[in-house]
Amino acid sequence: MKDSYLNACAEIAAVADALDLAQVETACRLIGNSGKIVLFGCGREGLQVQGLAMRLHHLGLDATMQGAMNTPPLGPGDLFLTSAGPGELSTVTALMQTAKGAGADILFLTARPDTPSAALADHILSVPAQTMATDRSAPSSTLPMGSLYEGALFVLFEVMVRRLAVLLAETPETMRARHTNME
Repeated sequence: MKDSYLNACAEIAAVADALDLAQVETACRLIGNSGKIVLFGCGREGLQVQGLAMRLHHLGLDATMQGAMNTPPLGPGDLFLTSAGPGELSTVTALMQTAKGAGADILFLTARPDTPSAALADHILSVPAQTMATDRSAPSSTLPMGSLYEGALFVLFEVMVRRLAVLLAETPETMRARHTNME
């Protein structure tokens, strides 16, 4: 079991090593300079995106998950951030089209930057990890059913939050002050 854990951590490290840091920096600056930010992801990817939405709130940004009762309308100067590891998810594509029609920028995270959905995005952050769409034909990860992509998203998002804190002049104290006290 320890070997599986160490292999999974090594696989996530390999994804991190393969990231295009210019894309990550562009994503951070886009997030930091946006008005309203609406985020979306399906399934387990959506759980990682929810964690990012919470951290963006801690940074003082106007961030909401799509589908929440308080999701605002998007328009010019706003950002729709979404993830579709396999590249094509019908809900993601439909929401990207809506955001684009409203004039919002689109930041698309995916392991497949060569898909029609990616063509809708203003900015792509490629996360080169195995997803559920590729784990049957060429399984290469210790983690099951595309979890490598999701694990890589968690680490990527937390590192991006560290970078955003610098860009936004936020401190651990100012971020903690926005954390809920209702626990």
